[in-house]
Amino acid sequence: MNHIISTFGNFLKPTNSFIRFLLVGIVNTCIGLTIIFLLMNGFGLNYWMSTFIGNTCGALISYVLNRNFTFKSSTSLGASGIRFATVIVLSYFCAYGVSDLLLDESVVTNKEISVLFGACLYTLLNYYGQKYLVFHRTR
Repeated sequence: MNHIISTFGNFLKPTNSFIRFLLVGIVNTCIGLTIIFLLMNGFGLNYWMSTFIGNTCGALISYVLNRNFTFKSSTSLGASGIRFATVIVLSYFCAYGVSDLLLDESVVTNKEISVLFGACLYTLLNYYGQKYLVFHRTR
């Protein structure tokens, strides 16, 4: 098993941070969206509560993987944790606010499509926030 992980790690070394971010994003997005849809459709929770809980779970996974794998950051846990939480919250409300507005204005007529659109916008906002505000390297 260690050989597989080592081989995978060596394969990804030459990739840029955005590719690594997307790979981490696939993991945390799959987990987050599964939780969102389960809460929204299985347990009847509303849009905001479902997306908040799902994205919180995804964010915790994202912090650990992006700090250690994507950006290989040595920033302090306290400082980067606060900045990370701020970027996540701002990205969340901006992305899902726009997505919800599109749903309310009937530009998008399906909750699930609205969630997926919000997830894409959230990913872009989150990447740039993490790269330049959270895990930036001082030169």
